[in-house]
Amino acid sequence: MWGMLYTDARSGSTLRFERVYRRVPSNAGVEVARSAEMFAGLPELGISNGEDLKETLTNCTEPLKAIDQFQTENGILLPTLQSALPFLDLHGTPRLEFHQSVFDELRDKLMERVAFIAEGKDEDRYTKLEELLEKSFPLVKMPSIQPVVMQVLKHLPKASHHPQLSTTLVPEKKLKQVMADKELYKVCAVEVKRQIWQDNQALFGDEVSPLLKQYIVEKEAALFSSDLSVLHNFFSPSPKTRRQGEVVLKLTQMIGKNVKLYDMVLQFLRTLFLRTRNVHYCTLRAELLMSLHDLDISEICSVDPCHKFTWCLDACIREKFVDAKRARELQGFLDGVKKGQEQVLGDLSMILCDPFASNTLVLSIVRNLQELVGQDALPRDSPDLLLLLRMLSLGQGAWDMIDSQVFKEPRLDLEVVTRFLPAMMSLVVDDYTFTVEQKLPSEEKTSLSYPSTLPDAFTKYLQENRVACEMGLYFVLHIAKQRNKNALQRLLPALVETHNDTAFSDIFLHLLTGHLTLLSEEFGTEEFCVAAFDSFLLTSFSSKENVHRHTLRLLLHLHHKVLPSRLETLVKTLEPPKQSSDPVKELYTQLTEKLEAQKKTPPQAADTPSLDLGLHPVTVPPTAPTPTTPL
Repeated sequence: MWGMLYTDARSGSTLRFERVYRRVPSNAGVEVARSAEMFAGLPELGISNGEDLKETLTNCTEPLKAIDQFQTENGILLPTLQSALPFLDLHGTPRLEFHQSVFDELRDKLMERVAFIAEGKDEDRYTKLEELLEKSFPLVKMPSIQPVVMQVLKHLPKASHHPQLSTTLVPEKKLKQVMADKELYKVCAVEVKRQIWQDNQALFGDEVSPLLKQYIVEKEAALFSSDLSVLHNFFSPSPKTRRQGEVVLKLTQMIGKNVKLYDMVLQFLRTLFLRTRNVHYCTLRAELLMSLHDLDISEICSVDPCHKFTWCLDACIREKFVDAKRARELQGFLDGVKKGQEQVLGDLSMILCDPFASNTLVLSIVRNLQELVGQDALPRDSPDLLLLLRMLSLGQGAWDMIDSQVFKEPRLDLEVVTRFLPAMMSLVVDDYTFTVEQKLPSEEKTSLSYPSTLPDAFTKYLQENRVACEMGLYFVLHIAKQRNKNALQRLLPALVETHNDTAFSDIFLHLLTGHLTLLSEEFGTEEFCVAAFDSFLLTSFSSKENVHRHTLRLLLHLHHKVLPSRLETLVKTLEPPKQSSDPVKELYTQLTEKLEAQKKTPPQAADTPSLDLGLHPVTVPPTAPTPTTPL
């Protein structure tokens, strides 16, 4: 193996590839021929290569003298070393081992020197690195030299203040050579790839696409998690934790400080959101911006008009509540969109369409409505509530806005405020009235029974208006969290028909199944099973496979609480047809195996023979059963 010598005469420092020779084996000609491409750059640098050695050995009359001469000319250029090499031979140290160790040491020193020059403040540091690149690039395919070439390419972008520096720091010709060779492209640093990507959107798309697919797969897998809990669900991880995910970190690294690449990723996300309507792309849009914010990448954050809005909303998501102060800040950003910059609304709507943002907004709306009930006030009298509705409406209309390219805030149906929300508040009043009635002395009670029907305005807007539907579904979750069996039995049948079948979306069913664990004991009654299964889940499980999966997840968790006769019917009903996907079949198999194992487990201490030890029996008071569901 050979290297090269390069001296930086200007600074007096030496950047060197010392010429290194390896003892040639008997089949040197064949081996060199196989590596012709690898060593093709040596003649360009004035260094002998395999072809030169082959020609020398072919034409010489005294091969031993020719080999000695070749060793002298191509060995390490240090005269005092020649007398020392025979001592290594006496000690049985192969010349290959010695030369390789020297080569490795010099290479490491050179790579350190390259980094030192790039990080320095010399005005001519870019010129030095460029000259070194010209000298070393012909050997880029030589495995032993390649790391140094890649080190120079990597650090060229950091020498960014040269007065004559063009926008492309690595010469265009070198970039094209790297891009044309898959092996070189694969091993080059991300700093170099950024320069290639910014002028090659298709290649960048090929790199980003697998990451975006991975992100969606991970989000959807989280919605079908085997863990059902109201405390630990899809929305439990903090924004900071989510931004530490593999995909977000990789995308952040790929983008670096390159605004052009950032814009490309945003365009990919908008396009995929339009194509699929998958709201997880909206989540990634916000997470990516906040990840760059965490790294203080001002080059990007300062030019993204959504940065401050997203930053403020991120704080609300972290607290799971929009307080009055932050609500005013968010309103200021929305009102501050200037004429001619309406396209910003498209990105703002996408950020508000993020399920984590929607979750925070609706939770804040439900809390606001509770306060209004306590104050005997109406929704239309609350500016805070109206602002929350405005943001929720903007987020829910994100797809339509980006699709139509009409960047204008959607108008909120006033009847949602004047009819739907009062109808929803009336359900709270009904429940409170019934509770108070039950606490009255028997002689003061009326024949009042718990209402079984819902206000027409509630069911109407649940079906016709997406903003109202979102609030109605979260109201159901709120009722479940309060373990209000009566109200839940009243509400669940109404969810069969909702706007765009939102009640059968993965996000809502994920949350609902987790909340239903709080009412696990109620599954032992026929009445509650009818409401949960017959009147809701089983109405669409055969046509919507995701509903089938969520129902099986629920049973897998609560099967021991379900009424035995009802459980037997459910198991038969939920048996997957042959065309079902593997996840459904796997869940069903897990359920049947659990039920079989439960049947085979003998009752504890039921058949244990008594041992008469002549002791008087002691009556032990029964202990309260340990709760099996999280509180």
